[in-house]
Amino acid sequence: MAIVVAVTAAHVVVAFAQQSALTPSSEALEQRDQPVTKEDLLILEKAAGLLLTETAWNRQDDRECADDEASGKRSLFCALQKACIDVLGTYDHRRAALQEVRFAVEDATRGQQFEHRLRDFNNLPATTLADLRQILQVATERVQARLKGK
Repeated sequence: MAIVVAVTAAHVVVAFAQQSALTPSSEALEQRDQPVTKEDLLILEKAAGLLLTETAWNRQDDRECADDEASGKRSLFCALQKACIDVLGTYDHRRAALQEVRFAVEDATRGQQFEHRLRDFNNLPATTLADLRQILQVATERVQARLKGK
């Protein structure tokens, strides 16, 4: 919450401006125990279904998904974006399902630093489709485990 102070000729006006508690760089978004829903599981399953074959995978992610959709070849990021839109009707960049994929990438790469985890992991020369599918499987299992604990 931010405090905004405005001074006019006759009054001092104090207003409270509500800001989102979770920003893209928020520590809370990087916590590994975020609440999950069945929609998170559906997003992960749908993304995995979009990346079944080498011919369905775009190895050169640019985080622009319109061309991926047009070609039918999706990067990890664009498969997750498409799945999110299909399940929720909108794209939620920091949704728990997508965060779990980011965490699985971190774990698989032993904390290697990336500018954009999903894009950069997708584009690593050593990354295979099997690696992507394993990352999605790990994220899926984590979401399933948390759903069972509800």
